Amino acid sequence: MKRSRINQIIRETEALLAKEGFVLPPFLTWTPEEWATKGEECREIYDNELGWDVTDFGCGDFDKIGLTAVTIRNGNQKMADKYPKPYAEKYLVARENQLTPMHYHAYKMEDIINRGGGILCMRLYNAAKDGSLDETSDVVVVSDGVKLTLPAGSVVELKKGESITYTQRLYHEFWGKEGYGDVLVGEVSMCNDDSADNFFLTAPGRFPAIDEDEAPYRLLCNEYPNK
Repeated sequence: MKRSRINQIIRETEALLAKEGFVLPPFLTWTPEEWATKGEECREIYDNELGWDVTDFGCGDFDKIGLTAVTIRNGNQKMADKYPKPYAEKYLVARENQLTPMHYHAYKMEDIINRGGGILCMRLYNAAKDGSLDETSDVVVVSDGVKLTLPAGSVVELKKGESITYTQRLYHEFWGKEGYGDVLVGEVSMCNDDSADNFFLTAPGRFPAIDEDEAPYRLLCNEYPNK
C-alpha cells in the first residue's frame, strides 16, 4: 500500500470517529516526531500493539479486501504477570463491500457492535475439529441477549446500536452493506493476539508492504521507533 493511501484512510477514520462522537486517547494522535521522543514509559503500548492498524491482508486491493482497526486497550496472555488486563477494546471500520476475510479465534471471545454509520453484514460458520469450514451444522449465536440458531453460512445484519457475540471457533467474515455507507464497529473482547489467535480460512498477509511515497501522518502499531 502507498503511505499516502494509509494517511488518507487514517484521516477518514478520525473524521468518522469524530462524527459519531468518539474521542481517541492522546497516544493515537501523536505524530511520528512525538513518538521519537517516547521511551519505556510507553512499553504497554509497544508490547500490546495498541494503536493504528491498516491492512489489505496482502491482497493489494484495500477497497476490496481490507480493514482499519484502532486498538484502544489490550492485555497480553503471553505476559500475563506484567499485563494482567483480561480484556481488549477496538474500533474497526468496515467500508461498503470491503471484506474482512473468513477467520476464527481459538482463545478470544468478542462482542461486535455497530457503533455508527451503515449496516454491518457478517457470514457465519462453525469451525470443524480440524479447523476447516463446517458447512452443515447450525450456528448458535447471541445478539443483544437473544439466542439465534442459524443455518451454516447465514448472513446476519447489524444496524446501529446492535451487537453480536462471536464465541471461540466461530468462523466469520464481515463487510459494510452496499448503499448504506461505511460502518464504525466496536469490538469488546478478551485479550487480542493477532500473531497467534487469528485462524484464516486462507492465508492472508498481516501487515501491508508500504510504498513510502510521502511521510507518515500517524505511525502504525508495528512501526514505533522505540519498540
